[in-house]
Amino acid sequence: MKYGILRLFPAALVFLALVCMAFSGIAQATSAELLPFGSGLFQGNFSQPANQAREIGVGDRILLRLWGGITLEATFEVSPNGGIDIPELGPMAVAGLQEGQLADAVRSKLSAAGKESTQLYCRLLNAQPITVVVTGSVKKPGSYAGAASDSVLAFLDRAGGIDPRLGSYRAIALLRGGAEVTVFDLYPFVLSGEIAPMRLQSNDTLVVREKGVSVGAFGESRNAAFFELRQGESKGENLMALAQPLAGASHVSLTGTRGNAPVNLYLSLRDFRATPLADGDSIRFLADVQGDTIMVEVAGAIKGVSRFPLRKGARLEELRQYIAVDPAQADLEGLYVKRKSVAARQKKAIDDALRRLEQSSMTAASASAEEAQIRAREAEMIAKFAEKARKVEPEGIVVVGERGKVADIALEDGDIVVIPEKSDVVMISGEVVMPQAMVWSAKKDIDDYVKGAGGFTNRADTSTILLIRPNGEVDIESGDVRPGDQVIVLPRVESKNMQAVKDVTQIVYQIAVATKMVIPFSF
Repeated sequence: MKYGILRLFPAALVFLALVCMAFSGIAQATSAELLPFGSGLFQGNFSQPANQAREIGVGDRILLRLWGGITLEATFEVSPNGGIDIPELGPMAVAGLQEGQLADAVRSKLSAAGKESTQLYCRLLNAQPITVVVTGSVKKPGSYAGAASDSVLAFLDRAGGIDPRLGSYRAIALLRGGAEVTVFDLYPFVLSGEIAPMRLQSNDTLVVREKGVSVGAFGESRNAAFFELRQGESKGENLMALAQPLAGASHVSLTGTRGNAPVNLYLSLRDFRATPLADGDSIRFLADVQGDTIMVEVAGAIKGVSRFPLRKGARLEELRQYIAVDPAQADLEGLYVKRKSVAARQKKAIDDALRRLEQSSMTAASASAEEAQIRAREAEMIAKFAEKARKVEPEGIVVVGERGKVADIALEDGDIVVIPEKSDVVMISGEVVMPQAMVWSAKKDIDDYVKGAGGFTNRADTSTILLIRPNGEVDIESGDVRPGDQVIVLPRVESKNMQAVKDVTQIVYQIAVATKMVIPFSF
């Protein structure tokens, strides 16, 4: 069976179909592609025609002549706070006014001062355009003319806008005389219409730098796009401030890569806030519907431990195509599933068998005082054995492979799909003198491995030796030892109470299969 490499973007879009109860267990990638946040800004919206009324801005020079009630002729420069200070009239805000609105604004100021009879003449003196070089990751780098009152957006627009594949919307540097004056971040403008007030000058240079860490966000959020995260701001809470998840969002599905290995995480919004993000991550905000999804973990010889959110009823084969493995290391035929419900049933079966064993040992009849003493000693040893056995925690292994084929079973919430690593060793444990790992050889049989482990102990049941395959399959007949197998020698149970022997032997076998370990017992 081929295992596909987990693709970052499609695998993240996966969960859309899943939550909506789509047709497969792992949601399939949609055809919709996210665009960089802010990519719709530059469509000629900011490149104003030359004959359009000019807007007064910081640094503009205004010629003002007054006669009649007040006599004045002076040139004023608009201050950084957007105003001018007219003698006898005081401060006056002018930034943001169109050139044609300036005269009316001055008349209103005169009227408020009781100088309605004063005549006036005013105009902007900045008649010559400025030239700004726009370069870096823009579509049409070059030198562009404009007014000093034009914003950085206008000059970027004239250069065709930022290249959405390469350019940063958060790092546009303004260079003046070769030195960096400031760096513009366009996200505040996209979100709330705010942009840093900065008057451009002739011969300035705008450099659009390469974009930084880019993370895709979609799903239950107001904004769906690839968001650029600034250095030091690459956590879930920073992305949430930009994507703005809806009130119903409760979880996220994160798909990405860490250390060249794919990672899938399913987190609550609370846990996601502190989660570090990396370039190429895809985040889907989810409003989970209780009972519609299950979580399955994949572990073992894979590229990163991953947790997959699946629709209820998803099957193993639907998951396998999204598991990334190194074929040289992964034993794909040895795949098995650890299941909580199976572990619980195994635990119950062992506990029930132990309870029957204890009841049988305590109620067994004795024909003589000597036999009664033997029965008492047996009951005491059974009680000690039961105490140890009750501490056993079965793994709940579901064997899904047989003769190289893997069954396409339905998955359950909490399942752990394990792909073992390929191994060239054989483990020998149980009732042998020196339990150990030995290098597999095609020339060796079970007897050779037992001899290599020092031989049987005096408690060994030489007729019952288990071969447990990497996929959890138990073989007690073939004797065909393969790489990665585990050889377990069970203990011999001896007693005149044949029913007790039968019950103890059954329990020892159950524990060995459920846990790959042996609890010794002797009467």
